[in-house]
Amino acid sequence: MLPVAKSAYLQLEDVIGCKWSVSVLRAVAAGVSRPGALERHIQGISTKVLSERLRKLTLYGLLAKQVFAEVPPRTEYSLTHNGQKLVGIIDQIKLLDDAIRSAEQSPPASPKERRRGA
Repeated sequence: MLPVAKSAYLQLEDVIGCKWSVSVLRAVAAGVSRPGALERHIQGISTKVLSERLRKLTLYGLLAKQVFAEVPPRTEYSLTHNGQKLVGIIDQIKLLDDAIRSAEQSPPASPKERRRGA
C-alpha cells in the first residue's frame, strides 16, 4: 500500500505544533540567524531539537538556509516570504492573548456602568 501524502494543513500542524517552532521563528524574525546564537537565545532548547526544528521549518518553506563556504563553515537562516506572513499571524495571536489576559485582570464593571454600556 502506498503512503498517503499529508495535506498542507497536516504538514503545517506537524511543523508548528512543536512548542519550539514558534520560538525559533520569532528568534529568526528578531535577527538571530545562526544556529549557535539561536540555541543561546532560546532558553531550554537542545541542539538536537533545534536542528530538527530548523530542518522542518526549512523543508516546509518557512525558513531559508544559506551555507557559506568558509573555514569554519557558517550557516545562517532567514524567514521566507511565507515565514514572514506566519510570524505576522503569530504576533497577532500574541496581541489577542495579551488583550484577553488584560481583560481578565480588569475589575468587573459595576451594575450601574453595565446598564450605561448596554
